[in-house]
Amino acid sequence: MLIVILLVTILVVAVVVTGVHLSNPYLHRKVVEMLSEKFHAEVELKDFHVYLFPGARIHGAGLTLRHEGRTDVPPMISIGEFSAEAGILGLIGKPWKINQVKLKGLIIQIPPKDERRKQDWSKVRDAPVLIREIVSDDAELRLLPKSADKDPHVFSIHHLVMHSVGLDRPAKFNAQLTNAVPPGEIDTHGTFGPWSPDDPGQTPLAADYTFDKADLGVFKGISGILSSTGKFGGVLEKIEVEGKTSTPDFTVTIGGHPLDLETVFSATVDGTNGDTLLHPVTAHLLNTVIVAQGGIVKSQDKNRPGKEITLDVTVKQGRIEDLMRLAVKSTPPPLTGAINFKTKFNLPPGKEDLSDRLNLDGAFDVEHARFTSPEVTAKIETLSRKALGQPENMDAGSSVSQLKGNFVLDNGLIGFRKLTFNVTGAEVALDGKYGLDKENLDFHGKLRMQAKLSQTMTGAKSFLLKAVDPFFRKNGKTEVPIKITGQREHPSFGLDLHHKDKDKDK
Repeated sequence: MLIVILLVTILVVAVVVTGVHLSNPYLHRKVVEMLSEKFHAEVELKDFHVYLFPGARIHGAGLTLRHEGRTDVPPMISIGEFSAEAGILGLIGKPWKINQVKLKGLIIQIPPKDERRKQDWSKVRDAPVLIREIVSDDAELRLLPKSADKDPHVFSIHHLVMHSVGLDRPAKFNAQLTNAVPPGEIDTHGTFGPWSPDDPGQTPLAADYTFDKADLGVFKGISGILSSTGKFGGVLEKIEVEGKTSTPDFTVTIGGHPLDLETVFSATVDGTNGDTLLHPVTAHLLNTVIVAQGGIVKSQDKNRPGKEITLDVTVKQGRIEDLMRLAVKSTPPPLTGAINFKTKFNLPPGKEDLSDRLNLDGAFDVEHARFTSPEVTAKIETLSRKALGQPENMDAGSSVSQLKGNFVLDNGLIGFRKLTFNVTGAEVALDGKYGLDKENLDFHGKLRMQAKLSQTMTGAKSFLLKAVDPFFRKNGKTEVPIKITGQREHPSFGLDLHHKDKDKDK
């Protein structure tokens, strides 16, 4: 609508002044003067012509407006070429009827919110004009950053057609544009306006959209080609969006497994600054449903300019193997079972890999957990047999149950607190950490088991351990310090007497 106001100003000058003077140089000068006064800008207009036969036509090129003459920032508006045409009868009476306006190479540059100056549209707002069609090709909308060393956020609007455009009514439009981040093609159609000159943020809009071939690889740490369809409406500063996305090859780099990710979402977007509130997003990943709600807003960290994502994420009766496929390289995933978890999700802006920036803080529990590695399963079953006091009974032993704990992911390292699980005859409680990149384990804690220490062995070892049984019995159970270290594929289970001694000294 800013361009409509600009063109109305030019038309007012062209139509009124042609009745007095038909000299194109004279009109050229008057148009520059009027635009300078109305927009408080330094105006450059390289070429301008008015024709009155067979109808009223204007044609111009090289139009640039610099607000208040500032040359230290990019021009507010620039247009490579523009033209407008109307029948003579269309300019008699009100509203004036303009048949068509064409724009080529339009660039609008919007400064940061706190640097925008309010314009006085009062004189132009009352100009009665109706433009039947506006056609714009190769336009750009550039959102300028505060810092001069940052690149602007650019929306390339390849083709835009608006119908029945006036300052007092909504206009229908069709547009094709390229989204900047992630890069992809948007096709949208709907209505925009009427323009709210006193408060542009209250300008209404409503439209449907399709978003294709969005390359998620621009976000370091993930990849995939996203497509989305949906609708949006409301006013510019509060746009309600509903839609769905499909990414059939969504991949987290650290895991390396392409997965089919589908989402349904609703959100509120502030079109004046891009802040977004999600309420909620429901994602389907294989057999797991992930629900997230929160915000994508300007970061408060001055050292990390950009948008920060903060979410509350919940999974109920999902599958842990689905989630592990995102972050673990091995096939099949190391663990299966039904998982419930809640976590705080925080992703600050930055150029580092996603796994290095992502922060999680939550809790989980897994039902009917089973390890897929035969080596790990054998060690768990051995632990269970010893805990039952039946070390040679190959029919004894069980899988893990009641696996739960708290976790924090920071800088690619998962720290676990109060990690507990049961096997038949034993309870295990651990604290420790797991490195996503190298998949290394470092856990320490306690093993509580039904059997006495001497019952976990046979022969001479069992006999020798009888003497120390009383020292490890507590409340009817044997309690010993243990550790789990090594690589995820080949973990090492063992006693941790030295770690216990260090704890005593603290």
